[in-house]
Amino acid sequence: MKISVVIITLNEERNIADAIGSVDWADEVVVVDSGSEDRTREIAESLGARVIVNPWPGFSDQKQLATDSASNDWILSLDADERVSAELRDELLALANGNSSLTGYRIPRLSYYMGRAIRHGGWYPDLQLRFFDRRRGRWNGAVIHESVKMDDVREIGRLQGELLHYSVRDTGEHQRMIAGRYAPLGARKMFLEGKRTSPVKAVFSSWFAFVRAYFLRLGFLDGFPGFCIAYFAAHHALMKHLHLLELQRQDARDPG
Repeated sequence: MKISVVIITLNEERNIADAIGSVDWADEVVVVDSGSEDRTREIAESLGARVIVNPWPGFSDQKQLATDSASNDWILSLDADERVSAELRDELLALANGNSSLTGYRIPRLSYYMGRAIRHGGWYPDLQLRFFDRRRGRWNGAVIHESVKMDDVREIGRLQGELLHYSVRDTGEHQRMIAGRYAPLGARKMFLEGKRTSPVKAVFSSWFAFVRAYFLRLGFLDGFPGFCIAYFAAHHALMKHLHLLELQRQDARDPG
């Protein structure tokens, strides 16, 4: 089989070279950019990627466009802040040179935070269905935490090699990501799914998010970074519920 790697980008000049470099063995790399104002597209093209510019329609739709734009049916979807490890590369090449009876594969993702690989707190193995036959699955249309939905879950396997994830440089960026992306989008997703909250639920969800990440999921084994992850999990939960409360108020003021 031939493998196309697809990456969506926006102002990723800091990451894109390393992302593409980790898949220089692939048959094709397609980058779909939503209007970068830095050198993302220039760098990607200089490394041999085919670059497509498309205004931002949302995560799932942009990833589906990238998938549809590839030349090959077997797709490896990579985020710009991810890298394919040597072990994962070898597994993928072995599959490419053989005959797979499956239509998709989940891949463990190992995130780095404050200079440390995080293996607890709910951050690992963080299985991601990223290698798949596009003829048998597509992106699910979710507002946030989008994923690939395959026609038959019985035909999904798991690889052992890891995706290496470098999403958060520092606690300041972590705070900005929660405030600007994850909390408002998470609240919108909950609202569209018919979920509702209250001040009591907001407080409890925040408290439980910390307990779950730091104690129940052993985040304390990751040292101070593990504590920070648990703290931001609590902050994220609180902010998401506060945004959801505001959506509920807006909906009550405008029932039509």
